[in-house]
Amino acid sequence: MTKKILVLYYTRYGATAKMAQFIARGVESVPNVEAIIRTVPAVSTVCEAVEDTVPADGAPYVTLDELKNCDGLALGSPTRFGNMAAPLKYFLDSTSGLWLSGSLTGKPAAVFTSSASIHGGQESTLLSMMLPLLHHGALIVGIPYTEPALTSTKTGGTPYGASHVAGPESKAAISDDEKTLCLALGKRLAEIAKKLA
Repeated sequence: MTKKILVLYYTRYGATAKMAQFIARGVESVPNVEAIIRTVPAVSTVCEAVEDTVPADGAPYVTLDELKNCDGLALGSPTRFGNMAAPLKYFLDSTSGLWLSGSLTGKPAAVFTSSASIHGGQESTLLSMMLPLLHHGALIVGIPYTEPALTSTKTGGTPYGASHVAGPESKAAISDDEKTLCLALGKRLAEIAKKLA
């Protein structure tokens, strides 16, 4: 039976979406594992905003059922002052029903992020995304130092999860090391999901 890994992210300028695609490729490098790429809608700072049910471009919006029924989860967000972006937090705040039912308990989960600078809060953002996952009972999957790119990278990459340095205008391409670490994280997540099943 095919295992399904949900690759769920929010993006503002596209870097996190590109990372999600590399993570999905890593997931699908493992036989009998499928990546399902989803996003969350933006939120308004001034009023209750209503988005179309289907985004104009990019991945479809996630549903609670997709989160409930996945075999593993990769969660991604741009860094916002060392924390996950509000739209992703807003979505996670809506998952109390899944918490009550224990729907994510025992499922592997990984995190990824993009920031403007190399010291722009990547690791604290990754940790901020882990907190709700731990409350849900998920099993956190990081990147081990057996991945050579983790010790040689001059751009993004942490043991907590994949990361990307997008630059001050969010235009920097994902580096070779960052791609390698995204692929490795997706593959590791998929392999662990298969073992746990």
